[in-house]
Amino acid sequence: MSYIMPNIQSAKKKMRQDAKRTAKNTSYRSKIDDVIKQVKKSGKKAKGKELVAKAYSAIDKAAKKNVIHKNKAGRLKKSVSRLVSSK
Repeated sequence: MSYIMPNIQSAKKKMRQDAKRTAKNTSYRSKIDDVIKQVKKSGKKAKGKELVAKAYSAIDKAAKKNVIHKNKAGRLKKSVSRLVSSK
């Protein structure tokens, strides 16, 4: 992506803020993805129950920070619990 560098001071500040927010949001999303992958691998083992708690925590944090919508958070939590209970 090639962005045009803004000349106005407030626009420059907005770009810096957006870059910080994008990085933070990306880290929240990647944490969710990583934990869900771990849950899929672990299955119904005792370790899986601990990972479900981690997944719930990561999902709730992302929803609280408005990185993901609260309904998506609920949907993700439901799918994570299904992964552990079905295996």
